[in-house]
Parts: sequence; structure tokens; C-alpha cells
Amino acid sequence: MQQTLKHKEIALLFGTFVIAICGLVYELLAGTLSSYLLGDSIYHFSLVIGLFMSSMGVGAWLSRFIEEQLERAFILIQFSIALVGGFSAFILFYAFAYLQNYDAFLYLVTISLGSMLGVEIPLIIRILKESFSLKTNISNVFTVDYIGALFASLLFPLVLVPQLGLMQTSFLFGGLNLIVGAMAYYIFRDILNKKYIISIVMIALVLSIGFIKSSSLVSILENKLYQHKIIYSKQTPYQKLIVTAQKGRIQFYINGAIQFDSLDEHRYHESLVHPVMNMSQSHENILIIGGGDGLALREVLRYDDVGHVTLVDLDPAITTLFKTHPLLSTLNHHAYESAKVTVINQDAWKFIETSQHFYDVIIIDLPDPNNISLSRLYSKAFYHTLSSHLSRSGAMVTQSTSPLFSRDAFWCIASTLESSGFKTLPYHTYVPSFGEWGFILASHLALPIKAIMPLDGLKYIDSKTMQSMTHFDKDMSRSDVQSNQLSKHSLIYYYNNGWDKWYER
Repeated sequence: MQQTLKHKEIALLFGTFVIAICGLVYELLAGTLSSYLLGDSIYHFSLVIGLFMSSMGVGAWLSRFIEEQLERAFILIQFSIALVGGFSAFILFYAFAYLQNYDAFLYLVTISLGSMLGVEIPLIIRILKESFSLKTNISNVFTVDYIGALFASLLFPLVLVPQLGLMQTSFLFGGLNLIVGAMAYYIFRDILNKKYIISIVMIALVLSIGFIKSSSLVSILENKLYQHKIIYSKQTPYQKLIVTAQKGRIQFYINGAIQFDSLDEHRYHESLVHPVMNMSQSHENILIIGGGDGLALREVLRYDDVGHVTLVDLDPAITTLFKTHPLLSTLNHHAYESAKVTVINQDAWKFIETSQHFYDVIIIDLPDPNNISLSRLYSKAFYHTLSSHLSRSGAMVTQSTSPLFSRDAFWCIASTLESSGFKTLPYHTYVPSFGEWGFILASHLALPIKAIMPLDGLKYIDSKTMQSMTHFDKDMSRSDVQSNQLSKHSLIYYYNNGWDKWYER
């Protein structure tokens, strides 16, 4: 009897460990999927965590009303979590793609899961009350619960997202909750009837089909989100990559946000690269931060006097894709095959901190600063570090979001560069895929507008175009904003506030 009791205790504590992992994974799934579909990761992660935790509190309170058949209640809750948690990613994806009512389903899924998970721990403590003193019981249960949460926080970004993706992860962890329920049924089978076996088999079948068909489900739902046919889709440890194509037209998306359209990308990349190349007196050593698609690199390599180009992009999946994919490598004119190019897949800040080189031209082609990870690369501290690696007569440029749609964010970037000691020259142009788009040139020296030297193959920019780019209409004129500091990240607030006025995201 004592041996059987020991086995029951160990099994239930192990179940608590698994439950803790599943609970945190469901939180991370909802937050990550919301950030992917809607942007603004800070808001949605905070919202999901807040709703989840408060719902767990409600669930813990509700558990007091379960007075009898605790084992039965625990097993039924596991079955319910297995279904809701297992299908959570599918439900949220479907709500966004087809129902246009994402927020309501996010609240429903989060509150439902949080409430059920909140019931679990009190039930386990009460089930184990005959085996341990209250002090030991609470200590054991919460110890394995917190260790499970740590395990999940490491497993999710390092293994689950890059290897399985969000949808398959959701179904997998629904299956783990079902296993806990099945284990509990086996332990308490003497006091329960056999109808639970049918439920276990049916739920296992549904979750298994969902797991196996995850790739197909994701493809169907993602094709609903994008205008053209998806030819490449990959969840990397850092982001979701999508490439679409139709009748020779290529579009590239990161986390649902368009990065370029082959119909008009020349307007963006010529505007980004050629002004700064003309401002610098030398092209011997060039640094590109971001720009893993190789399109800015393509424009840099048009200059015969380029000595060496270092391209630093965090995600090797992007640089590998645009180097090896026949369609995409043709678009960047096979720029990665040039002997002048060195690719480094590393965080830009870590790279520049350890770099021993001065650069004549620095080109920053990063996604918009809609989260802290990106905002720090638009900060005073980062620009100050870059300043120490820019040659005295060199020039730097950064893409700077839209001065029309997010006016304060644009001028915040300009102000941050100036507070870092740079002289600046803001300018903008119209890119149909993005709308009115902004850039900021920066240098240690004054930046007079120079004539754009004619290069063969340019489709858009010339000296006359550059002159017009530096004029800002009244609704895009300079605004009074703070610079972007690591301690405050004002830029994220300006960015989200600006875009939210134009688009409901």
C-alpha cells in the first residue's frame, strides 16, 4: 500500500510539472501568435499574461466549489484543456483569417485556459492531502510547478517554435495535457468508470490528426492572409518568413509585415543606398546592418570602387534563402556570390561592439522599431557605438519608417541621431507598397546635397529626385519629440501611436 501511494504521489507531482510546462506554452503561443498577426508584441504579451494570470486566480477561487469527486474533476479539466489548448493556435489563426474578430477569441481562449489551469493546482494539493502535511504538500506542488515554467520558457524559443511552429506546438501540448489526464485516470481507475477510456481515445485521435495536418492547416490559413500564392514559409528561431509570388511579382514578409514588393522595391533600395554612397568620399569598407534580402547589397555593388562589404543580419535563414533560392537570388543579382562580400549572422549590437574596423559607409536596413529588440538598434546608445566606427569623412543612413503615418517616430530617430553627435539630413520618398517612406542620412560632417552620379541601371533616383526628397510638407514637418533611450524606448510609443491612428492593427 505504501509503495502504491508513493507511485501515486510521484505521478501526480510529475503531472504537475507537465501541466506547468503546458500552461506557460499556451501563454507564449497566444502572445507570439498575436504579435505575429497584429504586431505590437509588448502590448499583446502583456495583455495575454495579465488575462492568463488573473484567470488562474479566478480558477483557483472557483476550485473551492468542487467538494466531491476531486479526481474526476481533475481528469475532466485535463480533457478540456487538451482540447482548448490543443486547438488554441488554430482557433486564433482561423478567427483572424476568416472571422475578423480576433480579439474576442483571444480573450475567450486565454480566459478559458487560465481559469481551468487555475483550478488544477488547488485540486492536486487537495488530492495529495492524505500523503503529505500541508506545508510539504504546498512546497512540493509549487516547486515542480515553477521548475516546469522555467523548462517551458527555455523549450519554447529554442526548440518548439523553430522546429515545430506554433500550430504543431499547440496540438502537441494538448496531447501532453491528455496524457496527464490519462495517467490520472489510470491511478484512480478503481473509483472511476471505463467511459473515460472512450474520451481519451477520441481526444487523442482528434489531436493527432491536427498535429499531422498542421502544415496543411497553416498553409490554408496563411494563404487567406496573403494576396498571392505562398512559395516559401518558414518559422525561424527569430521570426516568421513568408515569400509570395504571382506572375513574376515577388513579395517578402517578416512576421506578417511586408519587407519588399519586386514591383517597387527599387524605389526603396535606390533611395536608401545611393544618397549615402554619394555622400561618402570613400567606398573602401562598407557595413550593411540588416538587409538580409541582399537588395541593398545589390545597389552597393553597382559601384566599381567598392573594396569590401560586411553584411550583418541576425537570421541566417534569410541570408541563406536569398543566396540560394533561384528566384530570389536573381532579384538581388546574385549579390552574395561576390568575393567582396562577407556575411555575418549575429546580433548587430554584439558585432559592432567587437568590431575593430572603421567603415566609410554604414547602411541600416532593419525592420520598423515595433518592439524592444528592434528599438534598441534605433537608440542613442547604439548610434553612439556606430559613431565610433564611422570614418571621419564617411556617411551613414537608416531607414526611418513613414514621416506621414508615424511622424513622431520618424523625427524621434532624427533627434536620436543628433543627440548621438551626428549631423543629419532627413529625406523621404513614395514607395507604393509602404506609402510615404523616410530615411535619415548621418555624418560627422555637414551633409550638403550632392549630385547623384549617374549609374547604369538605376530606375528611379537622380540628382533632381534627391533635391525633392528633402522637402517635407507641413503634415510631415519636424515635431517636438524625445530621443530614443534604452531606459525608456520612446520610439515604440511614437511608432505604435502613429500607425494606430491610420490603421487598426
